[in-house]
Amino acid sequence: MTESTEVLIAGAGIGGLTAALTLHATGVRSTVIDSARELRPLGVGINLLPHAVRELHALGLADELARIAAEPAKISFFDESGNLAFSEARGIAGGYAWPQYSVHRGHLQMLLLSAVRDRLGPGSVRTAMGLNGFDAHDGHVTAHTAAGDVDARIFVGADGLHSVVRARLHQGPDPLMWSGIRMYRGAAEMPAFLDGRTMAIVKGADGIDLITYPIGSGFVNWVVQVPESTPGPLPGNAGWNAPVDPGTVREHLAGWHLEWLDAADMVGRTATVLEYPMVDRDPLPWWGRGNVTLLGDAAHPMYPVGANGGSQAIVDARVLANELHRDPDAGLRAYENDRMAATADVIAANREMHQSGATLSPEDLAEVTAKYRSDTGADRATA
Repeated sequence: MTESTEVLIAGAGIGGLTAALTLHATGVRSTVIDSARELRPLGVGINLLPHAVRELHALGLADELARIAAEPAKISFFDESGNLAFSEARGIAGGYAWPQYSVHRGHLQMLLLSAVRDRLGPGSVRTAMGLNGFDAHDGHVTAHTAAGDVDARIFVGADGLHSVVRARLHQGPDPLMWSGIRMYRGAAEMPAFLDGRTMAIVKGADGIDLITYPIGSGFVNWVVQVPESTPGPLPGNAGWNAPVDPGTVREHLAGWHLEWLDAADMVGRTATVLEYPMVDRDPLPWWGRGNVTLLGDAAHPMYPVGANGGSQAIVDARVLANELHRDPDAGLRAYENDRMAATADVIAANREMHQSGATLSPEDLAEVTAKYRSDTGADRATA
């Protein structure tokens, strides 16, 4: 038996769940499917920039979001001896109309999941429905899943970095592009450092960087970035989301002396340390065809150097809902035309920021961060 819905969203991540909420706010019925048998609060910390927080506030989630997240007031750059090189205000403290939040990705996902089920009904998010493919014909789409077929007028692929929908639409070469950086990530249960509202970037010797910030609920998120290879297409043996011995990471931090943080101890306090290659993909010349489109990482995976990946998925969701509400027939293409250009700019800006990030000159850091805000539309004039 084939089920039916107005809009089918593949992927119950941050982008897919936010899309269900924004569509519901404009009166459009949707169903979200996911391959996981159970949706659990997995992952580590992410940042939500003010332009994304604005959209979640508009969805009535301001109080719940503030309850689970930390609100950074500044980002500060240090050397491995803990000397401050540059600091810049963020969120409300930086003159924005909305705060910036740092939050555990899984906790944010559970907040969105609860809101979707409360507003759209308990059957609005379906698990154990791994996507095998889809067929588009006669003004509708049939998605083939592990639990059977689902018919929809519109199909949105929000199924992440390894998107089945993207692979089905774009069958030519579309490699993951590796920066050459290996990222070790974790969330340590520990008190926040400094004033409790600082995002810290520590630039060590040999190109090793530490990015760390509180994410609420008594946890501090951290990422250690280690140069490993020359940039290029990601090789098949690069390792992905694999547990790592914390001792491997602690070795990279040997000799660091931060008076305000014992970085090696923070890694040791982390229950699970995971490794990832820092990757993105080249922007696509087009996203969808007919009644099918892409959203979030499925459409525009980017380096996590500008705290912008999750934020861009949330903005995608708002634009998608607005354009479909404005014109149900032409809305998908209008959404793509808007978001393709904007997210391509962010991908380029993230690459540029990564390549220019070796300096600790205060003047250069100020120029780099200001240019990034301008290039990504995240400055105070537009946020």
